[in-house]
Amino acid sequence: MSINILLFNVTLLFYLISTILFLVEVSTRHLKTVGVARWILWGGFVFHCAALLFRFIEVGHTPVASLYESLSFFAWALVGTFILFDLRYRLVVLGAFVCPLAVILMLVGSAVIIGGVEPQQANPMLQSKWFPVHVTFAFLGHAVFGVAFAAGIMYLLQERMLKSKRFSALYYKLPSLDVLDSINYKCLSFGFPLMTLGIISGAVWANSAWGGYWRWDPKETWALITWFWYAALLHGRLSIGWRGRRAAIFAIIGFVALVFSFLGVNLLLEGAHTFKSMRGE
Repeated sequence: MSINILLFNVTLLFYLISTILFLVEVSTRHLKTVGVARWILWGGFVFHCAALLFRFIEVGHTPVASLYESLSFFAWALVGTFILFDLRYRLVVLGAFVCPLAVILMLVGSAVIIGGVEPQQANPMLQSKWFPVHVTFAFLGHAVFGVAFAAGIMYLLQERMLKSKRFSALYYKLPSLDVLDSINYKCLSFGFPLMTLGIISGAVWANSAWGGYWRWDPKETWALITWFWYAALLHGRLSIGWRGRRAAIFAIIGFVALVFSFLGVNLLLEGAHTFKSMRGE
């Protein structure tokens, strides 16, 4: 077992324990586990950074060229983004919704490892200086929109409990609807520029790799569709005054489209952005 996979497994264990503690925290009225959950999550994130560093040393390029690498990188970006939001908002409940997403990504990555990590072959296009720029912007944008997705889910749950007047233990840990809507807007404000920079840097990378800025590859097409979706949400919030439930639903649907663009297109469709193509197979 290589050291990066060992570190990956340690990271998964830390994230899993932290997620369980976050869920316990929000599902009970009096039990306090958030402090331990945060420290364990921070520890897992440190191990995750080390795992990605050793993977980079092993393969010689930004580690997102295979399914295992992409899932790990996405989870890393998601946890890192949550940590930044947690430092700002100190919302325990946000961890109970974001961290399970990271754990799911890591569990799927672990299943890929058990099935045999894809062989890595040197691909000249991965050596471009634009490749790490493109994937960093893209995955950070995905991660920020992942937080918006979690905030949207929380908004709908909060609204439903208020309307039905049936309050679970979760209700008392949820922030106000205004705070959740504010998180949604801040995610859009940061995520949309990151997504835009990801698409622009991807086009520059494509030109250096394939001699053209845009080829209407399935991945590019779905990225553009998702970009227009979030552009519509941003326009609606700034010009029309969209807030609350509508904005939450838009954020949820947008993230589902992002996940399909990330996984569905890579696994189900043929194109230059599939994992096989990235590995030069």
